[in-house]
Amino acid sequence: MLPHAPAPDAILEASLYVGDLDTAEAFYGEILGLERIQRVANRHVFYRCGTSVLLLFNAEETVKPPGNPRLPVPPHGARGPGHVCFAQPRERLLLMRARLLAAGIAIEAEFDWPSGARSIYFRDPAGNSLEIAEPNLWAT
Repeated sequence: MLPHAPAPDAILEASLYVGDLDTAEAFYGEILGLERIQRVANRHVFYRCGTSVLLLFNAEETVKPPGNPRLPVPPHGARGPGHVCFAQPRERLLLMRARLLAAGIAIEAEFDWPSGARSIYFRDPAGNSLEIAEPNLWAT
């Protein structure tokens, strides 16, 4: 039998993989307006998003060991588009929707969930599926 341990409280980081960090940096920083925390060469760029961090990795680089013995992060990576959902209240979500459209970014889908929360879906330049939903999306 496994010993009891409480479940994690929150997601601290989420990762997406991109092929072009310059393009990703422009999209997430300039279009979405996220605050950049760090960029390391062609390996990664990290953004603050509320109390979480969005990690954007170049998959070609993260499959290699980091080469720094003080950073024992194991190699990792993914292929194909991922998905992440950002949270915004409806008024701000609608403002971001207008901003995305003005920047020439297509909204792939938008609808209201049974909870009453609205979602919009669109893609980043790497093809990742992004969603912005009202925070009450998963309310019970």
